[in-house]
Amino acid sequence: MSFSSEVKDELIRLKPEKNCCMLSEISALTQTCASLRFRGGGRILVTYSTENATLAKRIFLLLKLRLNIACSLAYSQVARFGGRRVYTLTLSEADSRKLLLQIRMLRKSGELEHLRGVPRNTFNKKCCRSAYLRGAFEGNGSMLEPDKGYRLTFLSSNEDRAGIVDFVLKKSGIGYHLREKRGNWQTQIVRGDDVAAVLAMMGAYQSMMRLENIRIQRETRNQVNRASNCDVGNSIRQFRFSSEQTELFNGWLEKDPEGKALTKKQWETLKIRVDHPEASLEELGTLFDPPLTKSGVYHRLTALEKSIRQSLEQ
Repeated sequence: MSFSSEVKDELIRLKPEKNCCMLSEISALTQTCASLRFRGGGRILVTYSTENATLAKRIFLLLKLRLNIACSLAYSQVARFGGRRVYTLTLSEADSRKLLLQIRMLRKSGELEHLRGVPRNTFNKKCCRSAYLRGAFEGNGSMLEPDKGYRLTFLSSNEDRAGIVDFVLKKSGIGYHLREKRGNWQTQIVRGDDVAAVLAMMGAYQSMMRLENIRIQRETRNQVNRASNCDVGNSIRQFRFSSEQTELFNGWLEKDPEGKALTKKQWETLKIRVDHPEASLEELGTLFDPPLTKSGVYHRLTALEKSIRQSLEQ
C-alpha cells in the first residue's frame, strides 16, 4: 500500500464527531466525488462515485448521521486498470435537494433557487477547515512517498473548487502552489513542515509521525553526506596547498641551502614544512617551539611563501 493510500485509510476510519465538522467533510466529498444530474423542472439528482469501498461506506455513514439521508448503494465492474469496482451512491431527488441546501450549494432567493459554490464563511471554525481538508484529500488527494520528497496534492476539477481549498489553506497559514495541468487544478504543498501540519490538521497523526521519522532519517543522512563531502574537499585543498608550498620551498633550498636569506623564524618554518610535507596545519603546529595554533602556522606559511615569491621575481 502506498503512503498516500495509508493516509486516506487512516482518515476514512476516523470517528465522526461534531455536526459542523461532518457537514464540512460532506461538503468536500460532494465537491470531489459527486456529480449532479439535472432532470428538468428544477429537479436534481446527486450521485457519488468512488473506487474505494471504505470511502463509500464513510460517505454513507456521514449522510446518515448528519442529515438522516439513506442513499442507495450499487457497484459496477470497469475494464480499465485490470478491472476495478466503482461504487455508486445515489440520493433521491428530495434528499439531493436537502443535501445541497444544507451544504449551501443550493440557495433560495424568494421562490427561485440557484446553484452556487460553497460559501467561504462555512469555514470560519478551525475544526471545520480541518474537516473540509480531510474530505478533499479522501475524495481526490494524493501524496508523494516521503522517501522521495515532500508533496501533498489536492486535485480539483475547476479553478473555483480549487479556490475553496486554497482559501482554507491560506486561512490556516499553510504555504501552497496552485497550477493547472490537463484541465485539472492542483493545489500542492511542498514544504516538509507544511505537509506535516496538514496531516495533523486532517487528523492523520500516525501518518504524520511516520513522516517526521522519515524526515529525521533523511536529515541525518544528508548531514553525514555533507560532513563527508566537506572532509574530502578539505583533504583535497590541504593536499594541493602543501604540495605547491613544498615544491616552492624545495626550489628555494636549491638556491639557498642554508637559509642565509631568511630570518630565523622563516627558516624554521621552511624546514618544518619541507620535512613534513603530508602533515596538516594542526600537526605542524605541534612541531614548533613553542607550539603554534593552526591559524598561526597558516599565517607563517603564507607570509614565507609571499616573501620567497617576491625574492624569486626580483
